[in-house]
Amino acid sequence: MKKWLVLIVVASVSLLTSAGTVRAAQWANPDILVTPELVEQNIAKPDWVVVDCRKLEEYAKGHIPGAISFGKDCKDALRDGTSRVFKSPAKYESMLGKAGVGNNTHVVFYGDMKSKAMDDATVAFWIFEYLGHANKAHVLNGGLEAWTKTGKKLDTQPTMKQPAVFKANVAKSRIATTEEVLKIARGQEKGAQLIDSRTKKEYEGEDVRNIRGGRIPNCTISVPHEDTYDTAKDPATGKDKSTGILSSEKVAKAYASLDKNKRSIAYCQTGTRSTLAYLEMRLLGFKDPANYDDSWIIYGSVEKNPIENEQRIDFSRIKKLEDKIKELETKLKAAGEKH
Repeated sequence: MKKWLVLIVVASVSLLTSAGTVRAAQWANPDILVTPELVEQNIAKPDWVVVDCRKLEEYAKGHIPGAISFGKDCKDALRDGTSRVFKSPAKYESMLGKAGVGNNTHVVFYGDMKSKAMDDATVAFWIFEYLGHANKAHVLNGGLEAWTKTGKKLDTQPTMKQPAVFKANVAKSRIATTEEVLKIARGQEKGAQLIDSRTKKEYEGEDVRNIRGGRIPNCTISVPHEDTYDTAKDPATGKDKSTGILSSEKVAKAYASLDKNKRSIAYCQTGTRSTLAYLEMRLLGFKDPANYDDSWIIYGSVEKNPIENEQRIDFSRIKKLEDKIKELETKLKAAGEKH
């Protein structure tokens, strides 16, 4: 009888362990995401660099001990003034080498939900993969909030790493060009998938952030980027709030209708929010994912580019708003002179 009880217990434990493994293995590339515990274990190692992707003033207020800053938020530090990647890889090589990032360095990026710097972390991840740093670029799941939630402390002292040698090995397929996207929009390329990472209102043309609003024709799916994060009740408002945590179940559901073996391109307004979609596709094991670097800010400003559900900016509304501002300024000035 005891022997049978032992066998039942062993079988039960085996089933539970198996189920846990299956759940944990739902990401095709789970090593991309790291936990606060893994960061704490590795941050002091010479071949690990943790990058705080927030603005420098936020970094100065408190950051993960041992983390470095690029001096700006990552989306500005790693891109030019048009919000696109630097044309010359040599600029990255110089910058990253000085920051202590070498070709054999594991680099962890983190932001936070409070300042929306999670987008900066995913921008950095995508750019590093574009530079050929695949399998050594990581993102802290849940960002700085995940770190502090576990009770781990912050530091206000800046960290400087010893210079290293970084040589780019650009993976051009990680960037989709306007030329490639136009072929999809015109129906000339039917083997690719286009993911719109903007809000539903932008996708529908209700929120116009360019000369023209709407979406790129032949868009396969709309996946608003922040909708893919896990949510939790905000005690202050009682409403659901994004946590910055990515779970395999929720993300897999968002992209369930897509074919992982097809060319898959994400876009948004400036190619920033869509880097989260790129990260998620990499986690899920998509074979040929890319971020459309130009995105809507370039695509929507060219008159000849085809647009679906096109809407135009109502300039008369802008004029009315300007008139109201001038009226308010006049009233404030008059009130100030009275005092």
